[in-house]
Amino acid sequence: MRLPDVIGIGPPRTGSTWLYNALRDSVDMPAGVKEPQFFSTFYDKGMDWYAHHFRNATGRRPIAEISPPYFFHPETPARIKTHIPKCRIVATMRNPVDRIYSAYKLMRHYGWVRRGTLDEVLQSSPNLGGGNRYAAHLQVWFDTFGRENVLVTMYDELRDQPQVYLNRVCDFISVPRIALAPRPDLSGDVNSFARAPRNRRLAVNATKLMYWLKGHQAYGLVNALERVGVWDFCGGRGEPYPRLTIEQEERLRERYLPEVEALEELLGIDLSVWKKPRAAERPAHRLAVG
Repeated sequence: MRLPDVIGIGPPRTGSTWLYNALRDSVDMPAGVKEPQFFSTFYDKGMDWYAHHFRNATGRRPIAEISPPYFFHPETPARIKTHIPKCRIVATMRNPVDRIYSAYKLMRHYGWVRRGTLDEVLQSSPNLGGGNRYAAHLQVWFDTFGRENVLVTMYDELRDQPQVYLNRVCDFISVPRIALAPRPDLSGDVNSFARAPRNRRLAVNATKLMYWLKGHQAYGLVNALERVGVWDFCGGRGEPYPRLTIEQEERLRERYLPEVEALEELLGIDLSVWKKPRAAERPAHRLAVG
């Protein structure tokens, strides 16, 4: 039974698809799917179900999985530790204002929340609003696996210096560094949602079907439907998502300031850039990754 040597745990909306695409030719990944989500969503399927994802791994190079929902799931750290005690962990932190808005669009895309503005959804779905407790969750991962076995990276670095970011990940998981220059597939938007669902019921039903297919490891069909645009058709075509207003940004920065400061203290780093208006911290050119 071959299982991962390293797991990318997210959180969601922190460039995990970009990282998956960057690493997939240098490590053994799950067969047919980016995110098995075993330790958070499909744990009742059993270890044989999970191990089947790595049936093609030869053992000649590291085995990796990237499943962003793991970061916030309360039972996932202990579950991974039980089955893969020497697993190494990669996490990427993102400005909570940007991440929460990106997460809001994702939840709308899948129909997980009813139609509404970000402010309305934050009121009706407190789990979304409370989803940026980076420091508290990271501490659990540190305590479970040992701080030396958890690599904490920054989305800002991925966005502005992707080669430096990728070098750090490669060094941590012990694979040769990957040059981005010949990889045009790693530029541009990744999993960025521009429009809300035109019909929420259609989005919900499509999401249920997608997860049912994943539960049966019918990844070929899931991927085929993605290629022909079925999931985007069901989860999009509605009104465009507006940019955050200055007032919304300010409220969110104030809301998450204690979390940013807790992360600063935990990691011993300066995150003052997250405390400023986003327009003030954006460089002229950057990589867009969702």
